[in-house]
Amino acid sequence: MHFTEAKTLLGPRNGMNIYRGCTHGCIYCDSRSTCYGFSHPFEDVEVKRNAPELLDRELSSKKRKCMVGTGSMSDPYMPCERELLLTRRCLEKVRDRGFGISLITKSDLVLRDMDILDEINRKAKAVVQMTVTTWDEDLCRILEPDVCGTARRFEVLDRLRDRGIPTLVWMTPILPFINDTEENVSHIADRCAEAGVKGIVCFDMGLTLRDGDRGYFYDALDRDFPGMKERYIRTYGASYSLRSPSADRLMSVLKERCSRHGMMCGPDACMGYAYSFPERFRQTVLY
Repeated sequence: MHFTEAKTLLGPRNGMNIYRGCTHGCIYCDSRSTCYGFSHPFEDVEVKRNAPELLDRELSSKKRKCMVGTGSMSDPYMPCERELLLTRRCLEKVRDRGFGISLITKSDLVLRDMDILDEINRKAKAVVQMTVTTWDEDLCRILEPDVCGTARRFEVLDRLRDRGIPTLVWMTPILPFINDTEENVSHIADRCAEAGVKGIVCFDMGLTLRDGDRGYFYDALDRDFPGMKERYIRTYGASYSLRSPSADRLMSVLKERCSRHGMMCGPDACMGYAYSFPERFRQTVLY
């Protein structure tokens, strides 16, 4: 990893990336795409060491309180966070300023900060969004090799449920010919209900590939699924969107399971929930 002094932190929609790059090693990661303009190797994580100070300054200039988001490009709980504590310090700033937080992660390290998340949730709102793509533990370790497995992620969701912190699950991407099965979708959805998950984000059953992540993904297929790259090329060519042949059926299964368990289904409902700041706390910010 390497360190940098950032000039700004929050984007136009109040999202932040404390880190740039990732060490989880997920074979399908879209953040590797060249369109994001990485000037360093993806695993050489760029650390914005002044992120907490920047966040505090930028929140102090907000006229109204809102939800702050993190994790859409780089997981805020990579192993380096264990020592650096930048995500934790940013959460403290969110708490102290009375804002809300909505974070996306695959890591059980989020449990370390459950005390601050609990405080934010009592003062405003905290939402933890956990990515879960693969029910089978052995397959999960191939697809997402350097982060905790599915069972552990659901243990995290259970702990958050017991603490009263709301959660969502990102069931995406679903890889054609690999984890695009009714068994996979059904098991994840049923376990989400058991964990008290509010809803499941799934844009569609498939994945997207573009320059930068396509080569990494195909190299992983050659290594772990012999012959699968050729099958992908025969089926999809150089398409950006690789929709599972079973997509319609699997989406129906997911929607039925979510309806049965009273969970939201789809990005619109889930994102509306995740990033809506509670009106009762939305007074004008005065500092």
